[in-house]
Amino acid sequence: MQEELNILIQAQYPLIYLVTPEEERAEQAVYRLSEDYAERRRIFVWTVTHGIIEYGQPRQMTLHNTVSPEAALEWVVRQTESGIYIFKDLHPFIDGAVVTRWLRDAIASFKNSQKTIILMSPVQQVPIELEKEVVVLDYPLPNMAELNQVLSAQLQNTKNSRIDTEAREKLLKAALGLTKDEAEKVYRKARVKSGRLTKEEVEIVLSEKKQLIRRNGILEYIEEDETIDSVGGLEELKIWLRQRSNAFTERAREYGLPQPKGMLILGVPGCGKSLIAKTTSRLWGLPLLRLDMGRVYDGSMVGRSEANLRSALKTAESISPAILFIDELDKAFAGGAGSGDSDGGTSSRIFGSFLTWMQEKTSPVFVMATANRVERLPGEFLRKGRFDEIFFVDLPTPQEKQDIFRIHLSKRRSEIARFDLEQLAKISEGFSGAEIEQAIIAAMYDAFAQDREFTQLDIIAAIKATLPLSRTMLEQVTALRDWARQRARTASASVAEYQRLEF
Repeated sequence: MQEELNILIQAQYPLIYLVTPEEERAEQAVYRLSEDYAERRRIFVWTVTHGIIEYGQPRQMTLHNTVSPEAALEWVVRQTESGIYIFKDLHPFIDGAVVTRWLRDAIASFKNSQKTIILMSPVQQVPIELEKEVVVLDYPLPNMAELNQVLSAQLQNTKNSRIDTEAREKLLKAALGLTKDEAEKVYRKARVKSGRLTKEEVEIVLSEKKQLIRRNGILEYIEEDETIDSVGGLEELKIWLRQRSNAFTERAREYGLPQPKGMLILGVPGCGKSLIAKTTSRLWGLPLLRLDMGRVYDGSMVGRSEANLRSALKTAESISPAILFIDELDKAFAGGAGSGDSDGGTSSRIFGSFLTWMQEKTSPVFVMATANRVERLPGEFLRKGRFDEIFFVDLPTPQEKQDIFRIHLSKRRSEIARFDLEQLAKISEGFSGAEIEQAIIAAMYDAFAQDREFTQLDIIAAIKATLPLSRTMLEQVTALRDWARQRARTASASVAEYQRLEF
């Protein structure tokens, strides 16, 4: 990005939009570029609080009465010498007719001159009048080398400034995805809390990092205590995941394997789709980030929803390798490109941006999505290339139901030999894994109310009192099975083997 910005300035591009929350770091980058030019350019910075000030000068050194954006742009247009003019947070004013007109006048007057306006803001907002004139750049978060400088500065303030290579690497990787200021804060917190910075302090950095990720309200850092063995059945899916447990290592790249893109898990509600996504994080040893699509959509400002999505995806990429979990994808993107008429095209743009990112991303972010209603998913999601594999999770087989009963009973009692799992599996025809768990809980409540231990009969009574979703929504479940039979890979080993024999 630094090289691209340098080329644009030297090529006399008049208007550049730099999307970043890190003003100071971006300003320093522009200043370093200006020092390398044959003709050194002065840098001026505008804010709505202080007007135009030359870079490096104290705030009292405001050059003119340029607090209003119109007056500031007029002053810039009238300058005859070369320069770089940084406007911070102009986006609240940029839709105004006067401001837009002044920007277009500036672009016209900058032809064949060494003058460039850089709009710097954490929010991308470009009026239609400027779309053909502006170049938008996303300023990336600090890489390992920059974070290493931050860490080295903090180590100088500790009693023992020496640190081994392994500890340094772990501390740097733990801070990936943070801004420079955020990294300084978490390293400082770890140093203050323990008086040192070693690999033992990685947990402090990670804990603070999780809070920072949660702060934006769009991404959620999920920690799952369950292992993949806590999921009953789905052996074919588990085999696929275990085979890729080292897919993001350097050894896999040397072998010639590409990085996995993602997987889509379709199926009946309550059959373990979300749980398998969460437990994959522990299996692969990767952080799990849940993308809340409901919070991406923000109607308070035009372009805000798109900015939310870009910010979330950029954060996921910055801490990669990671798993990006999208639960109930069918609700998040229902209707796809054709659903944008009622919201000014926001959903269409969000859908298009996400598809483009999935297709072109080079960072090791594995997208793990679940869906219940395949007919609501846009066809673009289901074509080959978006996901490495599409799995279908059906209602559990009799053997899988025994496994599910065994798992849930073992969580609650150390001795389960008194339960006839085969009988329970046979009685619970049409039950999902979630419904089996709820039947056990209901049986425990009944027994607890009578101050006794729950029994096989209590579970049978709870099962018979429950009408499973597979019966109440028979048509939907049947349609999903019919669709998946020829278009998706089954997650159950026994069904997969039967299908292979069929072919």
